[in-house]
Amino acid sequence: MAFKISNLNLAGALLFVGGLQWPMTVMAAETLFPGYSTRVNDLSDLASTIPPSISLVQPSAIMFNATTFLLGLLVLISTFPIHQAYGQRVFSILLVFMGAAAMGVGIFPGDTGMIHGLAALAAFVTFSLSAIAAYRLEKRPLNYISAIIGVFSLLVLFFAFYMGEASPFWQTFGRGGEERFVAYPVVLWIIGFGGYLMGTSSNEC
Repeated sequence: MAFKISNLNLAGALLFVGGLQWPMTVMAAETLFPGYSTRVNDLSDLASTIPPSISLVQPSAIMFNATTFLLGLLVLISTFPIHQAYGQRVFSILLVFMGAAAMGVGIFPGDTGMIHGLAALAAFVTFSLSAIAAYRLEKRPLNYISAIIGVFSLLVLFFAFYMGEASPFWQTFGRGGEERFVAYPVVLWIIGFGGYLMGTSSNEC
């Protein structure tokens, strides 16, 4: 009997691989960046620190840009079979913006100024909202977990913007740690959602 993979299974595989390769590559880039601190440094400092103190270290910069761009590209590609299977317009639109924003972060590092900040903000917001919107697609208990992850990431982002250094996450984990509490949960959701789709046949949608 020939092995056949559905479009939805393929979308899940793309999300799983995209989500998995990102933290692994980021951790590798961190080890190759002298003096890098996960407490002090932003994730995007791996590509380039922001003006006026620009610091670009290779191969960390190319690794971060490439892995972030790839994550966005795989999310973008997966959107089409997911929309065909579920027909959830809001979720599909969020995935499109999520993929495009991640690709934007990979294309425009910190030394590009405001455009990088806008791309990063768009990525954080759309990743979190996508995890919440996935509630309508997933079965229990993953739908509850997804919603909690999305709300949590948005909450940390809210504290970061409205409290700055007074944010309890900044105070406890530093600037870099706070950002990771926004980014890593939603990337883990992508991995989980990809695994969920791989285990879901198209005729169940």
